Amino acid sequence: MNTPSNAIHDSGPGPNPVAPAVVSATRPFYWSIRRELWEYRSIYLAPLSIGGVIVLGFLVVLFRHVRTLGSVMALDPAHQREAIAQPFDVAVGLVMGAAFIVSIFYSLDALYGERRDRSILFWKSLPVSNLTTVFAKASITLVVLPVIAFAITVLTEFLMLLLSSAVFLASGFSVAELWRELALSQVMLMLLYHVVTVHILWYAPLYAWLLLISAWARRTPFLWATLPPLAIAIFEKIAFHTSHFADFISYRFSGSTEAVDTMKGSFPLDPAMHITPGRFLATPGLWLGLVAAVVFLLLAARQRRCRGPL
Repeated sequence: MNTPSNAIHDSGPGPNPVAPAVVSATRPFYWSIRRELWEYRSIYLAPLSIGGVIVLGFLVVLFRHVRTLGSVMALDPAHQREAIAQPFDVAVGLVMGAAFIVSIFYSLDALYGERRDRSILFWKSLPVSNLTTVFAKASITLVVLPVIAFAITVLTEFLMLLLSSAVFLASGFSVAELWRELALSQVMLMLLYHVVTVHILWYAPLYAWLLLISAWARRTPFLWATLPPLAIAIFEKIAFHTSHFADFISYRFSGSTEAVDTMKGSFPLDPAMHITPGRFLATPGLWLGLVAAVVFLLLAARQRRCRGPL
């Protein structure tokens, strides 16, 4: 039997199948953090707004008190630095305080909110584990917000320093003396140390506890987060006439006093402050708190898996 001359016999291999895309193990975590920044814009808008208000207010104060600048420069060096640095110290406290408040309310709503608006049904349909989601939300309060607050603080302080330099220059005073008195670079390094030791490491169990309550509570997570510790403190005071639990809560909220030598400077704004990282790392409360934070986060992931929409 004759074979047609135009017949084509393709004995070679067929087209190679398209290999499935390899998804990085960190990609779901990265997009989970991006999701939080999309949904909770107060994470960066609140500290940024506070920074903007501070700069505008400082500009008004400069124009109002430009005539008293000579009397400030006539003070002794200690009081002179205190008068010049006071607005900068207040700015740091306001921005970091705003970031701390945002962290509290974000943690309380992070897991409760997705159950309240039933968006948890959509997010659970994605190939992202509960553990990844919880740790991404914890990273917002432990990494993202402190970094954003620190960056906004640096920007705010720099703008305030530029405005002050312009006023000093126009008034005939030395700008170099202003920069030397403020020692802004040293202050920012001290602030960075404060952010890492206190806002990230020391407050980790606090944020993890709030995330656990956010995942567990069916309503009013703020009350569930605050009333049980308050009840324990009141019960201890009435039954045993002691206040060990209340002292422990106060100690945790006040920040670690082991991170600095409080006798050698006003933390975290005095350039002469003496930091003690070795003593801080040797504090049992630091490591017990970090262990408690991990336990709280694991329990929060378990609660997210079990809890449905409200």
